[in-house]
Formats: sequence, structure tokens, C-alpha cells
Amino acid sequence: MVNQEALTSVNTNDLKWTADQTLAIAKLNSANNIFLTGGAGTGKSTVIQNYLRQGLDGTKTTAVLASTGTAAILLGGRTFHSFFGLGIMEGGIENVVARATKHQGIIQRLRKTDHVLLDEISMIGSAEWIAAEKIARVARKRNAEPWGGLRIVAIGDFAQLPPVVKTPMRSMNQDPFSQDLFSQVVQEPEKPWCFLTETWQKTEFDSINLKEVVRSTDAYWNEILNELRWGNFTLRAKEVLDERVKKVPLEFQGTRLFSRRAQVDRLNHERLHTLPGGVKEYNTVYIGQAQRIDELKRNAPVGEMLILKEGALVMFRQNDPELKYVNGTLGTIIRLKDDEVRVELLNGRTIDLKPTTFNVLDAEGNPAATATNFPLNLAWACTIHKAQGATLDKAHVDLRGVWEHGQSYVALSRVRSVEDLTIEGYTPNGFKIDPAVQDFYRRLT
Repeated sequence: MVNQEALTSVNTNDLKWTADQTLAIAKLNSANNIFLTGGAGTGKSTVIQNYLRQGLDGTKTTAVLASTGTAAILLGGRTFHSFFGLGIMEGGIENVVARATKHQGIIQRLRKTDHVLLDEISMIGSAEWIAAEKIARVARKRNAEPWGGLRIVAIGDFAQLPPVVKTPMRSMNQDPFSQDLFSQVVQEPEKPWCFLTETWQKTEFDSINLKEVVRSTDAYWNEILNELRWGNFTLRAKEVLDERVKKVPLEFQGTRLFSRRAQVDRLNHERLHTLPGGVKEYNTVYIGQAQRIDELKRNAPVGEMLILKEGALVMFRQNDPELKYVNGTLGTIIRLKDDEVRVELLNGRTIDLKPTTFNVLDAEGNPAATATNFPLNLAWACTIHKAQGATLDKAHVDLRGVWEHGQSYVALSRVRSVEDLTIEGYTPNGFKIDPAVQDFYRRLT
């Protein structure tokens, strides 16, 4: 079942919808399988929050899923892998399907579910996608229908972070790629994209591509980002990026984005140490099954211990129901108490913050473990992966160490305006895109 508390994380009642979003809301309220996509900042998450808030009438059982543990915790849902019983895909697709369909809990769960909502689909690999669909058909005893009759709503942007490759592409000979539909892909895809499978085609998605950026009102910057999203390193994109390349001063009041966690931890520790006064430590309180607590420690947006000082720059890691702040909002600690932290946002607004609880759900959708602490991170630095989905007030990004398609685009698109961005360094190769993704969106459009 859907975590109702998570659905109140964004108050969408008073928002003004774009034409794209209005169309998306209408299609989401149909009976079709839906693929909702669009570039960074086009409002995919807001549309989905609205859909879940408005669409739960008690007549359908909805499973809210995400491709990663972190995304699932922030969404208040389960992971795709746990819901379908995929494990670590040991032994290949057929062995995974055989194991999962012998498990009565998985069978009963799939039979009582009507509707699956999957966030961050770009990080679901083709093998996992194929296996999950087969498991659904077998468990629901409706082998002739894709997904055994489950309605699938998938959200994500394949031009952002890709699936993790654990096995060579050529070893995946089950459910081969369609050569007809994707005949214009001139080289073998670099990632095991789920959209290249026959399973994707059989799902028959009604696709919605949000194109109007709502995060930023900087039209020229949005055009540049769109070019970079598609790997078009144009002369004007180079000129804009070169103008933003500069050294960051020590007193920079914003977030530095790095590709590696070690860089993030080192800078946050150094900056905290330079502040006067003593530190105050807030231990995260964990309750639940030991294995699931370990999962929370890996994936929750709060660490095992939050170490703060007055004057520390912090980032909020959840959305406020009253929209006073969002995931990624920056502020400065101005008072520390045992049960309350006062934060002054960069816009001058003051927030008195209480601890919050993050859940990791078991495969049935019940809380298996909880982590309670203030929803804050030190914000002098953050990894690009952790920043995905966040809107930052100011950012200084180092793109010299990126290794994945989409990493540079994700980093640059966190800010509302190019004026909120500075760049330590970049390479044109950091903006490459898999031709399979380009071809997919060319056909989608």
C-alpha cells in the first residue's frame, strides 16, 4: 500500500500547471500504462505527487517503487528489486524468475496489487525489467497479458543517470533487442537500457514528455542545458560554461558538487572545523530489523550522526508540506537545541526544525526499519548522485572526474539560473550521450 505520510511531502493544491503537466495529469488518470519523462526541472516529481494525492480512492492497491534505496526512502516506497523478488539477479533471468515464483509472499503480493508506480526508471537495467515482467505474468496467472495485467506508471529521464552495468551486454541473450524498432542505432548501446527490450515494447506505454522547465526561468540557460542533455557541445554552450569557470572562494555560501564521496566528506569536515565554537552531535535513532537498519544506513538521506555547529551551511533533505523549503534548499544554522534546530535560509527566512523519521519498507510495504534525525546534511559539498532530484540555491561543480553519461548534465541542472552556478572545471567528453538514448527520444518526440 502507499505510504500516505510521504504523499503529503509536497502541497500541490495551489500550484499552476504547465500545458505539458496538465496533459500528463489527464493521461495519468486514464487506464493506460504510462511513461512520464522529461529533462531536469520539468516537474515530473510534482506531477506524480499530485497524481498520488488525488488518485487514491481506496479502490485500487498501488505499489510505489523506486529503482534505488535512496529514491525509495525519499518517496516513501519500496525498491523495485524487493517488490518483485529479484535479489541480486544471481544466476540470470530464468533462475531469478523461477526462484521468485516459488515464493508465496511474492505471488500473493502481485495478485493483490493493481497498479505499480516506478520512479527513476533509467536506473533499471534490461535484465531486471525483463525478469520482473515475467514474474508478474506467472504470479498473476495471466501469461497472455504484459505484466499479468498490472498497470505500470514509470517515471524518469534516460538522459540522466543510467543503470549500473554488472555484466557484459553480450551475455544478456534473453529477450533480445528489437532490430526493427531501433535500426537507426549505429552502434551497440553502452548500457543495458530497459527501453531496448521487447518487454518495453509489449508494455505499450502511453508516453508523456514534459518539455517546459519549471525549475528555472532563465530561458537561455534552459536552452543550453537542453543542448548538453543531448550531448550537443555547441559553441554557445562552451562559451557559457567557460564564462562560469572560476575558482571558488573559501567563504562561498553554496554547495560544491563532486563526483566522488571522499572529496565531499573531506571538504565538509574541513569547513566545519574552521567554524568557532563547539560541535553538537545528533545521533540518528534506528529502530527495526538489523538487516534493514543496515539498508537505511546506506541509503537514507541522513547519516548515522549529524555533527553541527552554529554557522554551518546545511541542506534540507526533504520537501516541506507548506513549501517553505524543498529537497536541496540551503541555510545556515543559527541555534542548536536538543530537540530543535533553527536554520536561516539563504532567502532570510527562519525555520525551526524538528527531527523527522525516514522509513525503509519491506516487500509488503510495511515499515521494516526507521531512522530518526533532523533532515539535514552539511552542505558545503555533495556528490552529484546524491544531488539528483534536488534544487540548489547556489552550486560550484567540478566535472573533471565524471564517468557516467548524464552526470555533468545532472550537476549543471541543479540550479535555477546560470547566475547561481560556477564551475571548477569540465571536459567536453563529459557531455557524451549513448546514441541509443538519443534515438529513443527522437522516436518518442
